[in-house]
Amino acid sequence: MSNNRYRFEALYGHIRAAFKKMGCNEEHASICANVLMSAELRGIPSHGIVRLKDYMLMWQEGRIKTRPDLRIVHETSTTGVIDAGQSFGAVAGTWAMRHAMRKASKFGSAWVSVRNSSHFGIAGYYSMMALKKDMIGITMTNANPLVSPTFSVDRFLGTNPIAVAIPAGEEEPFIADFATTPIARGKLAIKEREGKEVPEGYVQTPEGKPSTDPSIITRGGAILPLGSSYEHGSHKGYSLSAVVDIFSSVLSGANFGPFVPPQVPYLSLKENMPGKGLGHFFGVMRIDGFQPAEEFKAYMDQWIQTFKNAKPDNEHEEVLIPGEPERRNEEIYRREGIPVSDQIIEDLKEVYSALGLRFSL
Repeated sequence: MSNNRYRFEALYGHIRAAFKKMGCNEEHASICANVLMSAELRGIPSHGIVRLKDYMLMWQEGRIKTRPDLRIVHETSTTGVIDAGQSFGAVAGTWAMRHAMRKASKFGSAWVSVRNSSHFGIAGYYSMMALKKDMIGITMTNANPLVSPTFSVDRFLGTNPIAVAIPAGEEEPFIADFATTPIARGKLAIKEREGKEVPEGYVQTPEGKPSTDPSIITRGGAILPLGSSYEHGSHKGYSLSAVVDIFSSVLSGANFGPFVPPQVPYLSLKENMPGKGLGHFFGVMRIDGFQPAEEFKAYMDQWIQTFKNAKPDNEHEEVLIPGEPERRNEEIYRREGIPVSDQIIEDLKEVYSALGLRFSL
């Protein structure tokens, strides 16, 4: 599978035009394009342009609304629940994070849970929104039930990512953005398209046996929790995923665990779901709520420098800080163009054709 490189501006323009054609207003189309392109820039294509086709098909089926009624359904001075009105997850996530930041700017910290939403892309995008305001951003979301709890073959949880962004001074910010599984579903799909296997410990067969076939989840198999097996700590990955699920869904009234609506168009919605749509969770803390911002950032610089100076093993030249590989990708891709596979470009052409747009990349 070959890759060609495309300029950020050209790709962004095409993605934004597609969302506008689906009925998004100017602001929402820009938000959705920004989130997908942020994933591409940071080297996470599993959450980038590849998602556009599924988003369009779900919109065509009426499972996503481009003119949603986003509203606050419950709140206190530092907490809130938002009903996203079946919006694109990127719109709901950006709206909710901005709301949490406004509350935190006044009261020091804030926590917002979202229901009735859809897939929102990379979690780190929303956590990073807090950095410019000298705030720590925390993001979580539940996802398609493709993950088996430890000791189970049932698919009850999603890959349920957690993202935390922490500002620094002279150093680049600390940005941890990770699934609570060894691999994300989108990356499995990419491996399948490339005809590659995955390491043992990532997925299991419907009977609970180890597998290296990334397509096994399309035939009833499951992704394993972070840790893979009980002996290697899968109960800890299971616990992390469960926390994300509860914060994202039980707090807000979204669907939890096995009832989370599938974020792919080829799977139908279940009947009698207990909640509303997909759920997210956002937290914001002002660093000056703990010490003066400049003092905190200087101390955070010291933390980063200390870990950067850790002695690397024999196979690596340096120790990296969370977020550093993605930042380096972004620098390269902005300069040299973003690599996109021929298959993804074909998908983009198909989206353009379905929407009656002229493709010009």
